[in-house]
Amino acid sequence: MTRTKRSLAVALAAGAAAIALGMTGCTPSAGGGGDDAPVLRVWAGSATPINNNFNPFAVDTAVHATFGVIYEPLFFFNQLSADAPVGLIGDSYEYSEDGRTLTVTIKPGLQWSDGEDLTADDVAFTFGYGSNKSEQFVSAEATDPTTVVLTYTEPQFTSASLTLGSTYIIPEHIWADIDDFMAETNPEPVGSGPYVLKSFSDAAYTVEANELFRDGAPAVTEVQYLGLDSNQSSQDLLTTGKIDWVGQFIANPDAVTGAGDITTLNLQQDPTTITTCANADLGCKGPQTDPAVRQAINVAIDRATIADKAFAGLAGESSPSFTLQPRDEQWLSDPELATSPQEADAAEAGAILEAAGYTKDADGFYGKDGTAIEIDLFSPDGWTDYNDAAKLISEQAAEAGIRINARTVSDAEYWTPIQSGDFQMALYGLTQSLVADPYSNYHEYFAGSSTVKVGESPLDGQNYARYSNPAVDAAVLAAGATQGVATKQAAYATIQTEIARDLPYIPVVLNASQSFFNTEKFSGWPSEDDLYAAPLPYLAVANAVVLAHLTPAK
Repeated sequence: MTRTKRSLAVALAAGAAAIALGMTGCTPSAGGGGDDAPVLRVWAGSATPINNNFNPFAVDTAVHATFGVIYEPLFFFNQLSADAPVGLIGDSYEYSEDGRTLTVTIKPGLQWSDGEDLTADDVAFTFGYGSNKSEQFVSAEATDPTTVVLTYTEPQFTSASLTLGSTYIIPEHIWADIDDFMAETNPEPVGSGPYVLKSFSDAAYTVEANELFRDGAPAVTEVQYLGLDSNQSSQDLLTTGKIDWVGQFIANPDAVTGAGDITTLNLQQDPTTITTCANADLGCKGPQTDPAVRQAINVAIDRATIADKAFAGLAGESSPSFTLQPRDEQWLSDPELATSPQEADAAEAGAILEAAGYTKDADGFYGKDGTAIEIDLFSPDGWTDYNDAAKLISEQAAEAGIRINARTVSDAEYWTPIQSGDFQMALYGLTQSLVADPYSNYHEYFAGSSTVKVGESPLDGQNYARYSNPAVDAAVLAAGATQGVATKQAAYATIQTEIARDLPYIPVVLNASQSFFNTEKFSGWPSEDDLYAAPLPYLAVANAVVLAHLTPAK
C-alpha cells in the first residue's frame, strides 16, 4: 500500500483564526536545547477539525505524522534519486533467483516507542496482517530475531518499492488484538519512527522526539502540525514567521522568500488528474463512464492556459503514460505519449463525440437520446490552484460542447465519495512512483486488483477510478514478475496504449509541488545540491527523513 493522499485545506476559518491568535504570543525562540528549543510548526494540508486517526492502514484519513514520523516501512526509497534505498527498520534484503522469496534482515536492538523490542516477528506479523496481504502472498516467517522470509506465488522483483518502502511495520503486541483494522483509529500510536505523539486537539497536534529511536532522539524535539482553512491562511502565517514548513501552491513565491528566512523548492513530479469514476460495471454512474466522453474532454482542455492561469506557470507537463519524463525515458513506449495535448482542440472533441453517436442540441451541447452530457467536477474548498483549474476546465469544455459543472467541497465531501466511488469527476493528485520505474503507478491506480465496486473503499491500492482492463492486469503481473528490461518494456507498452486510450484518469499537469521552509530557525533542509528527500510535509516517509535531518539553527 502507498500513501498517495495530498491533503487539502478546507473550511473552518474560525479554526485558523484561533490558531493564529493563539500563536501570536508564543513564537518559539530560535535558540537550541532544553526549554528554549524551538517548536517546528508545520501545515501539511490538514483542515480543522483534524481527524484523530493514527491508523497506518487508513491511507486517506489518518493524519500525516502517521506515515514515517510514527510508523515506518523497512526502507526509504528517495524518488528524487537513483541511489539504493536507505535502511530504516531494514538493514538489507535479497530476492531468490526466481523472485518468489524475499529475505529481509532488520537492524538489531530496535525498540518500539513503548519500550518493547521490535523484532522480525513484528515484521512477519505485519506482512500477514490486514490489507498488507497481497493476492500473491503466501507466508511471512521470522527465522531469527532479525531475519524474516517473505514468500509469494509470483516473482516480486518490480514491487520492491511497494513491499519494502510502503508497508508500515506495526507492533504485534498491540495489533494482534485488533480485529477490525480499518475501523481502528489508533489514538495512542506506538511506532518505531523518530517521534511519538505528545498531545492532540482538533486544531493541532504535537509530536515529540522519540528517546528510543534507533539513531537517537532527533535534534528538533517538538513538531506541531496545524489545521488551517486555506492556502492563503498558511501563506500569511508562513510570511509572518508563525509556521515553519508547508507544502502548498503559492503563485508568487518571492512574496514569501524575499526576506531571506524562507527557502523554497519546486519539484514537479506528481500528476494532477481529472479522476473519473469510469467503470459502469462496478457501479459508476454518469456520462464520464463512456470512454468517448473522457477522450473528448482530454482534447477539449487547454493545459497550457491551465498551467499559466491556475498554477502561475509553476506546473509541468503531464504524460498520459503516467511516466515521469525524462527520468523514466527508457519505459516510454511511444514518444507521442510523452506529454498530453497542451492546446485545446474543440473540433477533435466534437468529432470523437459524434463518432460515438452524440449530437449537439439547440444550446450547442452534446448529448445522446435527448439527454445532454452534464458532469459534476469537484475540488477541495480552499485549494486555490485546483479550484481555479476546475473553473477553467469547465469553461474550456463548454467551448467544445461539453457541460462540466465545477464546484468546491469540504474535506468529508471530498474524500468520502472518492473512496466509495460515489462521484463522477474530481481533481485529484496522484503520487509519482518512488523509483525510476512506473510499476507502482500501474499497480496502484490502474490494476483491477487495486479497486472494488462502488460503495466500497479499496483496501489494496488506490484505483479510485474503478478501472478494470484484463490486458492491463496481465501486463502489470508480467512486469512485476521480471527483472528483464525488454520484458518490462513490452508490458509497459501494453499498459500505456490501453490507459492513454481509456483515460480513467485524465492528466492535467505535473503538480507545482512547492515546499517552503524556515532556514533561519532550522538547518539541514534538502537543497538543489542535496536532494536527500523531497521536502514536502505531506509526503509519506520523506517527511520523517527530513525531520530527522534537521537541527535548530544556532
